[in-house]
Amino acid sequence: MRRRDFIATLGATAAWPFAARAQQGMRRVGVLMGYAQNDPETRGRMAAFRKELERLGWVEGRNLQIDISWSTDDVAMIKQAAEALVVGNPDLIVSSNTPTTTALTRLTKSIPIIFATVVDPVGLGFVASLPRPGGNVTGFVNLEASIAGKWLELLKEVAPHLERAAFLYNPATAPFAEIYLDSFRDAAKSLGVQPIISPLHDSPDIESAVGRLASQPNGGFIVMPGPFFANRSAEIAALAARNHLPAVYPFRYYVEEGGLLAYGNDQADNYRRAAQYVDRILKGEKAAELPVQAPVKFELSVNLKTAKALGLDVPPRLLQQADTVIE
Repeated sequence: MRRRDFIATLGATAAWPFAARAQQGMRRVGVLMGYAQNDPETRGRMAAFRKELERLGWVEGRNLQIDISWSTDDVAMIKQAAEALVVGNPDLIVSSNTPTTTALTRLTKSIPIIFATVVDPVGLGFVASLPRPGGNVTGFVNLEASIAGKWLELLKEVAPHLERAAFLYNPATAPFAEIYLDSFRDAAKSLGVQPIISPLHDSPDIESAVGRLASQPNGGFIVMPGPFFANRSAEIAALAARNHLPAVYPFRYYVEEGGLLAYGNDQADNYRRAAQYVDRILKGEKAAELPVQAPVKFELSVNLKTAKALGLDVPPRLLQQADTVIE
């Protein structure tokens, strides 16, 4: 969505508050998404969210109204969308990721906030602790720190000649980066791989970083989770292919778009579980007393077509363990 179109839509939303739009007796839920509205993966997450709400008895148009604001990874757009939702004063707000939760927690200490995919909610100050969040915020953790070491191990297993590995991240949308980087450095040391830390801020930065890595042999890279890369997943997979570099990604959809290998939690499952917290809060429970929960479903995905193009043989052990194999 172009910025001026987004702002025009946002203005219309703010001028038509929740109270005026909701029928009497309906509960009102705001959703702040930090991803593109036309992204198939994002639509799948919201479909899982709505399906679980319906299973729990919450049906849009009958006893529930859901208002979704889309903001991609632009910090200014996220802030504006968050302000519009908070002004509408819904019963609660579901937040998609770290940037959206950061914006919302700066605006309200009273409206309950449920985050669907956040990496380090304690370190970022969203909650006091995982078992007892306190305040008005709770939700679901995306991935924990040690997975960064697992990503590098997988990359080395698929590309045994790997000598250098870059960890790509955007400091603006991944303020939690350091917890991953420590695990990445430790794994690199044990595997005899040179770690390269690559902070990036825009698409040209990604292209430059990948190009530098490809200028020497036996390189590869890891993509950190977050909306910056999620909104550029096809672009990054294409860059890896064009530069003949093996890469590991945090989620299955990268592999579906041509990436080599992915390992991470089932994002749609986090949204299903977020719907369960919506149900509990709408029925009277407090966010402060609902523990932050860890992911429970993980997926390993492999693209054999990409492996063949890179001249790599995927070990049979990984193929046996993989949840998704694209041939």
